[in-house]
Amino acid sequence: MLLYVDRVCISAAKGAVTADLGLSDTQFGWVLSAFALGYALLQTPAGVMADRFGPRRVLTGVVSVWSAFTGLTALAQNLWSLVLARFLFGAGEAGAFPGCARAFYAWLPMAERGLAQGINFSGSRLGAAFALPAVAAMIGALGWRPSFFILAAVGFVWAAAWYAWFRDDPAQHAGLSAAERALILSSRQPQGATSLAPLRLGALLRATNMWLAMGQYFASNFTFFFCLTWLHPHLSSTYHLDAVWAGVYAGAPLVAGACGNWAGGALVDHLYRRRRWRASRRAPAMLGFALAAAGLVASASADSALGAVVALSVAVFGADMTLPPSWSFCIDIGGRHAGAVSGTMNMAGNLGSFATGLAFPYLRAWTGSTVPFFMVGAALNALAIGAWALSTPDRAIEES
Repeated sequence: MLLYVDRVCISAAKGAVTADLGLSDTQFGWVLSAFALGYALLQTPAGVMADRFGPRRVLTGVVSVWSAFTGLTALAQNLWSLVLARFLFGAGEAGAFPGCARAFYAWLPMAERGLAQGINFSGSRLGAAFALPAVAAMIGALGWRPSFFILAAVGFVWAAAWYAWFRDDPAQHAGLSAAERALILSSRQPQGATSLAPLRLGALLRATNMWLAMGQYFASNFTFFFCLTWLHPHLSSTYHLDAVWAGVYAGAPLVAGACGNWAGGALVDHLYRRRRWRASRRAPAMLGFALAAAGLVASASADSALGAVVALSVAVFGADMTLPPSWSFCIDIGGRHAGAVSGTMNMAGNLGSFATGLAFPYLRAWTGSTVPFFMVGAALNALAIGAWALSTPDRAIEES
């Protein structure tokens, strides 16, 4: 939740920030995409760190770093200082989900992995849904710069609590009962050798599964990132809503995304328990991408804020159904290298986010319409269905 509160607050602050710094929409697009680029480029290195040093230390570090740059965002004085702050903020956030994936590999029975991923990602959607109206109201009351300082302080508190509470392996956690510890250790994925041999870049690049995961996640993030970045200002300017009401409307697709995560995760586990390993990853993702494509096409012809939000809620529900199978798939094929593999997938996905932040304002400027953007997103979702049809979660990436 905190990850996405801090990520989406820049969108809720768009009006105040652009007025203060004198930025155009296309310039603000570079601010949004700078985050996605920094986030994408550090995914694989952050995942490797999570595999090597463990999620306890890595997540403590990344939350502390991104919180520092959330605070430093408030010190920006022009376009390029803001772009730099958001790029470094994105780089700081890069280890979050790979670190979670590595924690899930050590802690979760395989039959519970899908729903756990859904719960995890639903927190991010609920955090963003809460942030859009709440941060807009806080900025209205305090100003955008003090608001960013407050959000930074919350992150430092979380990091300290996480380090004190979490342990990298259930065997090390004194708070577990003997029965729960025995259940986890007997039903999680085999952990392999004690020492972790490095996963070679060539092994990643040779793996068809890796490329399929990257391609479909690019499409998923292209769809979802619009809701984190341009949906709030799009609703505000197109349908003449004030900042808080635009935040309320913009939060609805994010709540739908949380529901999509739960539904996708439950379907993953339901199929896996029936010994349908491949179908447990493929079916939820393919259904989700079909819904995402349909929702984007419908949103292109919406003639009211409510109609646009309903269509985009369907799209985001579908796009977020794909997250539990995507991250479960990475743990399946990555094993003890789950951090590196999931980080590589997330890198490709956030190149999709980078494209979204720029594609929306530039396509609108070039064509005078938002329709081409939504059609491009629908086409990418259709291609992702084909990628999942070729995926093989029961085929691990070679470690040599």
